[in-house]
Amino acid sequence: MNGYPPLAERQRPTALDQYIGQHHLVGKDAVLRKMIDSGVISSIILWGPPGVGKTTLAKIISQQLNRPFYILSAINSGVKDVREVIEKAKKTKFFNSPNPILFIDEIHRFSKSQQDSLLGAVEQGVVTLIGATTENPSFEVISPLLSRCQVYVLKSLEVADLRELVKKATTTDEILKKKTIDLKEEEALFRFSGGDARKLLNILELVINANEGEKVTITNDNVTKCLQSNPAAYDKNGEMHYDIISAFIKSIRGSDPDAAVYWLARMVEGGEDPKFIARRLVISASEDIGMANPNALLLANQCFEAVKMVGWPEGRIILSQTTIYLATSPKSNASYMAIKNAQALVKQTGNLPVPLHLRNAPTKLMKELGYGEEYKYSHDYPENFVEQEFMPKEVKNKRLYTPQNNAQENKILERLKRLWKGRY
Repeated sequence: MNGYPPLAERQRPTALDQYIGQHHLVGKDAVLRKMIDSGVISSIILWGPPGVGKTTLAKIISQQLNRPFYILSAINSGVKDVREVIEKAKKTKFFNSPNPILFIDEIHRFSKSQQDSLLGAVEQGVVTLIGATTENPSFEVISPLLSRCQVYVLKSLEVADLRELVKKATTTDEILKKKTIDLKEEEALFRFSGGDARKLLNILELVINANEGEKVTITNDNVTKCLQSNPAAYDKNGEMHYDIISAFIKSIRGSDPDAAVYWLARMVEGGEDPKFIARRLVISASEDIGMANPNALLLANQCFEAVKMVGWPEGRIILSQTTIYLATSPKSNASYMAIKNAQALVKQTGNLPVPLHLRNAPTKLMKELGYGEEYKYSHDYPENFVEQEFMPKEVKNKRLYTPQNNAQENKILERLKRLWKGRY
C-alpha cells in the first residue's frame, strides 16, 4: 500500500451525509445541520476529544456552503500567520459575498496575543471562525473571542458509529474492498480506538497490513499482538488526556504519592500541557482534600500560577511538589458532597422563597413589608453567633454538609455541635 494516503485520510468524508457520529449536532433537525442547510453559519468552536471529526466537520461546512477555506494550526502558526490569512480573506471578499472560513486547529494553544489578533476580523465579519479544541474553551479561549462564538461539544464515537466506520472502510475503500475481511471479534479493535475514528482506522489498516494474502480475519488476539509489536502505531493523545489523567487523579485520591508522580511523569514525557495538569490539581485539592486540609487549595492555585510563569522544564518540579503534597494530605470529599446534595435539594424543591428576615430592605416599602425585620446580626452576640433559621421553612434543619472523620473536620464538628446544640 506504499504511495497511498493512510486509510483515515482516504476515508475522510466530504459531505455531511457521509459524516458518521455526532448525531446531536448534525443529525436530522439538529442545530448544526439546520445552520448548514440554511447557508448561514456563525463563528463556532468545536470542543471534543481527538479523532471525533472536528477538522472534517469544518471542511464539510466550507464545501457545502461553498466558502473559501483557510486553515491554521496553533502549534506552528503565529500572529504574523493570522494577519496574513486575514489580509487574504479581505482581498477575496466582495460585496455581499459570504465570509471565508478560517479554521484554527488546537485553538487552545493560541496565546492571548494570537487570539487578540483574530478579534477584529471575527467581529467585522471578515472571516467566520471555526476553532477546534480538546480543552475546555472556557479556560483556554479569551472571553471577548469566546463571546463571539457558539461552542458545540463533540463526543467520543459510540460502538454503533465505530461499527459503521469499519463497514464503510472495508466495503468502499478502493484497496480494502479487494480483500476478504472477516471481522470475527471487534472488542479489542473498539477498545483500543477509545471512540477515536482516526485511531480506529489506523489500527484497522495496521492489522490488515500485518496479514499476508487476500483474506484477513480480525480477532481480539491479533489486534492486541499487532499493537504490542507496534507501540507507536497509533496516536495516544486520547489516552494521555483521559486515561492517564484519570489514573493520576485517582492515585492522589488514594494517597499514593509514588503512583501519582509516576502518572505525572507519563504526562510530562508525553508532552502534556502543564496548565492542563495544574488545573486538575486545583480541582483535586477541593474535590478530594477540601476541608481536611484547606491549604491544599491555596498551594494548588499557586502551583497553577507558578507553572504559567515558569513553564517547562522547571514547571515539572512545581507540579511534582504539589502532586506529592496533595497525595499525602488527609482526604475529604465533604465539600463536593455538600454542593451535590444542595443541588439535588434545589432541583427537588424548586425556587423556595427567601425568609423575610433574611431579605434585603433598601427601600421604605420593603421595610414596611417586614423585609429584614427579625434578622439578628451575628456579631452582636457572644462568639459572633446567634441561633436563627437561615433556610426556607420548607427545608428547615435539612443537613447538607457532613464533616468527615479527620483532624480538621473533627474540630469543625465540635464547634458546630456546641453552637447548634442538637442539630449536628
